[in-house]
Amino acid sequence: MSFQIKSDKKETENKTIRFPLKLINKIEKAIVSKNVSFSGFVIQACEYALANMDNNEKTKEKVNS
Repeated sequence: MSFQIKSDKKETENKTIRFPLKLINKIEKAIVSKNVSFSGFVIQACEYALANMDNNEKTKEKVNS
């Protein structure tokens, strides 16, 4: 399953995160004309990472069983 950028607004809370400038530039280029904010992209990327991390953990559990 590939990462897909989608427009979505949800209840939020402010958090301050420092990003390397090169990463900011890459993200900003990736979201041009995608109808998603920088924050929206970061949230989706984190959700994708967490979902895949969970899948990897489940696979490790099955192998170790």
